[in-house]
Amino acid sequence: MSDIRFTKDHEWVLLDGDTATIGITDYAQEQLGDVVFVELPEIGKTIDQGDEAAVVESVKAASEVYAPISGEVVEVNEDLEAEPAKVNADAMGEGWFVKLKITDEDELEGLMDEDAYAKYVKELD
Repeated sequence: MSDIRFTKDHEWVLLDGDTATIGITDYAQEQLGDVVFVELPEIGKTIDQGDEAAVVESVKAASEVYAPISGEVVEVNEDLEAEPAKVNADAMGEGWFVKLKITDEDELEGLMDEDAYAKYVKELD
């Protein structure tokens, strides 16, 4: 999975051509606890890198999900509205939040690869 990148805020972005799927990492969902609500953006919305892409609420707290890269929302994971617990069950798979059409691929340069992210998380514990 060399096309996956991570942020220090524990979001992940998986590239597929000019489309980026965005979610939160297993570490993030573990810190949040049981996810009970997810707020997703409107399709067609343009989101800049670092802006709020979604909101996730758990039994512990509400937290923003920030866009790792800039783009236009082309799809949202509507399954999360009925089953927000999918984020806990499969954060790096079926628990994805949003898909963006990438507007600036150069922004990926500042993100971590899997090894760098794993090292970063170890330093947090």
